[in-house]
Amino acid sequence: MTLSSAPIRELLVESRRHPAPEAFAATANVGPDAWAEASADPVAFWERAAHRLDWAQPWHTAHTWKPALQPDGSLEPPQAGWFLGGRLNVAVNCVDRHVDAGLGDKVAYFFEGERGDTRAYTFRQLQEEVSKAANALTELGIGPGDRVVVYLPVIPETSIITLAIARVGAVHSLVFGGFSAEALRFRIEDTGAKLLVTSDGQFRRGRAVSVKAQSDEAAAGQPTLEHVLVVRRTGDEVPWTEGRDVWWHDIVDRQPAVHEAQDFDSEHPLFIIYTSGTTGRPKGLVHTSGGYLTQASWTHWAIFDAKPDDVYWCTADLAWVTAHTYALYGPLSNATTQVLYEGTPDTPVPGRHFEIIQRYGVTTYYTAPTLIRSYMTWFADGLPASYDLSSIRLLGSVGEAINPEAWTWFREQLGGGIAPIVDTWWQSETGAAIMAPLPGVSTLKPGSANRALPALTTHVVDDAGEPVPPGAGGYLVIEGTWPAMARTVWGDAQRYLDSYWARFADRGYYFSGDGAKADAEGDIWVLGRVDDVINVSGHRLSTIEIESSLVAHPLVGEAGVTRGTDASTGEAIVAFVVPARALAEGEDVATLLRAHVAKQIGPIAKPRDVIVVAELPKTRSGKIMRRLLGDIIDGRELGDVTSLQDSSVPARIAEILDAADRDSLRGI
Repeated sequence: MTLSSAPIRELLVESRRHPAPEAFAATANVGPDAWAEASADPVAFWERAAHRLDWAQPWHTAHTWKPALQPDGSLEPPQAGWFLGGRLNVAVNCVDRHVDAGLGDKVAYFFEGERGDTRAYTFRQLQEEVSKAANALTELGIGPGDRVVVYLPVIPETSIITLAIARVGAVHSLVFGGFSAEALRFRIEDTGAKLLVTSDGQFRRGRAVSVKAQSDEAAAGQPTLEHVLVVRRTGDEVPWTEGRDVWWHDIVDRQPAVHEAQDFDSEHPLFIIYTSGTTGRPKGLVHTSGGYLTQASWTHWAIFDAKPDDVYWCTADLAWVTAHTYALYGPLSNATTQVLYEGTPDTPVPGRHFEIIQRYGVTTYYTAPTLIRSYMTWFADGLPASYDLSSIRLLGSVGEAINPEAWTWFREQLGGGIAPIVDTWWQSETGAAIMAPLPGVSTLKPGSANRALPALTTHVVDDAGEPVPPGAGGYLVIEGTWPAMARTVWGDAQRYLDSYWARFADRGYYFSGDGAKADAEGDIWVLGRVDDVINVSGHRLSTIEIESSLVAHPLVGEAGVTRGTDASTGEAIVAFVVPARALAEGEDVATLLRAHVAKQIGPIAKPRDVIVVAELPKTRSGKIMRRLLGDIIDGRELGDVTSLQDSSVPARIAEILDAADRDSLRGI
């Protein structure tokens, strides 16, 4: 990636401040001294965090690091190690030890299907189910180091099989249940998986959707794949391959509910998670056991102020890293009661999530900005008083930078104007949160991820790796290492080096690929992917800030800003907006919003074009695919769109552009 030496220009300045509520601060898990304690000896800090887990054998070396830059000036893939010599079982730490501690009757998961069917699992029941699944895996020939691909919806069996895979020391790779057969096939092939776990189908948007046929297409001809384990979810008839396919209820249900778990090395691989995108080959990021679980567990406990009586809900699909860390391993390691919901948030009504919050008394609600912006559109007049959300004490945001107005709406409407919002910044590569407020300590600023957590260090730098002044945009980097970091790219260590460590190897910085700015107090504002920065006549502008300005207008529910080619300025700002209400015939939205942005930010940030659409192209994890919007407007090949929530959205947007004067939109 080529980076420009010109800084990213600051567009918006947010002045609202929300100190930690006194009552919250009085009982918070982490206090204001945490940063000083951690900075005195970061490795010792993580050792203390690791001691929160149960280790079968203690480590002899807390941390090793071989940086990318070698003494002779050459570059090699870096190598990190945490808690070397230590041995543990991740699943035992997430389930068994809580049963042994007397928490067997505590609910681990409340599950609600899209159709309204419900199940609840105590930690003792979860232990029994995971043990049975682990015994089934052993019968199927799965052992330490074997790879298992899981292609399931958000149902309890997904969590159960994931924990069982970890329990036997195999390596899991979860794939979103709506991905195409092509995307699934790539992951089976790339990992060399011995087992695929799938379902007959899933319920989505009020109907049963077939899954098994896609699984069969992906599995066909895979030389390493020995079995396909199938969960019966919809009850529909499915194609079957004798000798390869096995029903979950035939093999798992008859297993003993006791399994003797063995321990594994701290650096034993736990899972491979693939980055998604519309271009390029997905990268399989390898996360290991002891370091990952240490940081997942501590950050969940600290950021979400996890309390014994909490009912916590992370709304991410279990296949995304958000859910790996904050709906599987982090919360379970802390014996936290959770909610799992199978369906979409607007099925059958837009307030389905609020019904679930009320029903289970959810105290902590962690979701994506894209859903919050959808709520703003669905409930433009505010949430109905019929929803009782008084149980909520903490809110969280994840996936991409949250617009200040969406942040404020979230706090007022769901948090009663009181609940802190922990806006977390992290990536599949980092494994766990890197920047986030600590809710009992931090003064919150709408749209800011606050700063690096204790024992972690981030910087905003220029092209040479030098810090930029407050308010100036630059490149977000992480200094040093951390326990949950991905150790490599599966099968391609050179790509790991080239993607993350080569750019600032002389500084030892991990390059995140995100742009950011720091304010005078040191708090960080993420400005989006560096690729999404728009260069208008030499001014490098952040798409996130322009989107924030648009969303602040009452007419706009969601906005996606991208670059378009322009004959005079090189690049131009093009805004796609989803209206917050029905538009009147002849209503000149473009003129109104262009004037709004010019007034709020300045003429340089005024979009050349404003295009009204019904929906934006977003990944399954809720991120707006801005580069895809740019490809659409410039008429380029779209590439792989399997990571989208709805792969038909780009074609519908293209139809809108074709109905307009596409050449004029390109500035020709």
